Amino acid sequence: MRRQEKADLIGEILDDLYPAPPIPLDHSSPYELLVAVALSAQTTDKKVNEVTPALFARANTPQKMALLEPDEILGLIREIGLAPTKAKNLRRMAEQILEAGGEVTDDWEFLESLAGVGHKTASVVMSQAFGHPAFPVDTHIHRLAARWGLSNDSTVERTEKDLKAVFPKETWNRRHLQIIFFGRDYCPARHHDLTECPICSWTATKRRIADERGR
Repeated sequence: MRRQEKADLIGEILDDLYPAPPIPLDHSSPYELLVAVALSAQTTDKKVNEVTPALFARANTPQKMALLEPDEILGLIREIGLAPTKAKNLRRMAEQILEAGGEVTDDWEFLESLAGVGHKTASVVMSQAFGHPAFPVDTHIHRLAARWGLSNDSTVERTEKDLKAVFPKETWNRRHLQIIFFGRDYCPARHHDLTECPICSWTATKRRIADERGR
């Protein structure tokens, strides 16, 4: 089966399972989403959602965040992975936003210039906060794209390019969320029998199935 044919069928399955996938990180503004995504690196969305209510009660704008010392921020996000570094980044990010006018804007160069913000985080904000077509690729999407034969498992940059090529642009914003939810519900990283998976069972190569069976 050609890669495009796989993608078309996968898209139909994902649309059936998750017709309107919710944004998994709780937020009420582009700034809150930016902070939540920055905190989510190497941390579950569930843990981020447990921490951000207290954080946002203290500082839900860059103006308020910039008034906090990194140690104060650290005290509010201590349960998050890499908390000391992220606390410093949140303070610096707030200062950078204030220096740029005080608002989170839908500008790629601006977002990627912020402390602790890479292309994936910027993509989530552009997609979920501002509605611009983007295809954020995290480690989970990277893994599933390789399992499904939609990309070659080399880099997340390559995976993003490959997924954009096979899925229509108007589906990108929901498609990346659908893949995340599918991974959680049906296609976990470990102890996963690809032959029993609704998608891996017919998209994964025999070699891939054998390799993962031994993990």
